[in-house]
Amino acid sequence: MTTEIWQLSESELLADAAAVSHQIQLLEARRIALVAEIDTRVSREKLGFPGPAGWLTSTTLLSPSRATKIVALARGLKNFPDIADAVNTGVMTVDHAALILTFAETPPANLPEEGRDVARRALIAAATGPDARTGRIRAAITRLEDSFGNKKPPAEDTDRNEFFASKTLNGRLVLKGDFDAITGEKLLTALSPLTEPRPAADGTDTPKTGDDRSPARRRADAFGHIIDHYLASSDRPIEGGERPHLNLHISLRDLTDLRDSADADDIADDENTRAADESDDDGHPSADRGAYRDLFGDGTTVGWLPWMGPLSRNTSRQLACDCVLTAIVMDENGSPINLARTARTVTAKQRKALIARDHTCTFPGCGKPAAWTEAHHIRHWADGGPTDMNNLVLLCGFHHRLLHHSDWEVFIGIDQHPWFVPPATVDPYRQPRPSHARAGPHIA
Repeated sequence: MTTEIWQLSESELLADAAAVSHQIQLLEARRIALVAEIDTRVSREKLGFPGPAGWLTSTTLLSPSRATKIVALARGLKNFPDIADAVNTGVMTVDHAALILTFAETPPANLPEEGRDVARRALIAAATGPDARTGRIRAAITRLEDSFGNKKPPAEDTDRNEFFASKTLNGRLVLKGDFDAITGEKLLTALSPLTEPRPAADGTDTPKTGDDRSPARRRADAFGHIIDHYLASSDRPIEGGERPHLNLHISLRDLTDLRDSADADDIADDENTRAADESDDDGHPSADRGAYRDLFGDGTTVGWLPWMGPLSRNTSRQLACDCVLTAIVMDENGSPINLARTARTVTAKQRKALIARDHTCTFPGCGKPAAWTEAHHIRHWADGGPTDMNNLVLLCGFHHRLLHHSDWEVFIGIDQHPWFVPPATVDPYRQPRPSHARAGPHIA
């Protein structure tokens, strides 16, 4: 019988916590070994993804970045048994192993072969046990790179440049960058004239009467201003057949609320406007829907953006007033209204409607951004399939090929959204699965 935690003595609490931590390290090593075997033996069709990382993300609680790191370790540790031994015995963390493995796989160009082995053993020793410190390990790697690398000073090495953009759980975007001196100079030069404190109406610039924004806030505002100018210019690359711009997706019953605050011509094209005008919907949910019925659906917010997701009612109104938007109007099932067309290729208007309905790559567990997807004909065009909304789904390149060359099937359900049927080798019962954006809890 397991003793309840509250019944443990102080010494037992400490001992159990340490023992559990060691077991976690061993389980991490076991998972890496399993993933290595999956990577070698399990087919892409059975995984449903190009590799184990996508499968891990879709079937476990691992984030995409964490799953990718595990796969990289599984593949890399095969070539470095000394690092693998430290991980498998639980004396080195997975994070430290990943750091040393990166160095071992891409050592400094001028570091001799024997020096690489010596340096790797020294790094493993520094990363072993509770006294291991990441800062010391990184400092040693940096020193080796600076001494035996390409002799380019770190400040000028563009190979070190990194830019991270991570969406948080509360719908914000966190940026983190590491740039060479020249790129940094360009960025700071562009920001400089836009980050100066704004004087007060009377011309003074003291904090209490002028610009009370912090320097960080001023830089953030300046960065947004630069993006506005870029999106407003004509010198932009083409993505998905058109230049990047904002799309606001709204439901039909919310359209009236938006039109009360913005001119209809600014938020909808003629076809969408006609669809709204012909409706008897007053823009408000009926009383018998229940306060929480659409808690996990598309109807809880007025707006939705393809990259960042849901928007509040007030922000949607602000966009409708301040911008010329492409508005895609959806019915109560979240399916675009009156945008089907029969032609061989998908029109720009249809693609916008597909993004509004599917949000991402529709394959269960994938979720690649809509900008990286292609429109797939459920019934192939060569077989007489029309290029209409009820015969199209968004798929990333890999899953587009998978649908064409495997026993996976897709159909549009009665909810007007895609559903996928796995092959018998994946699920003997072949139970249909909802598209990626539709998966999850729904309150009836």
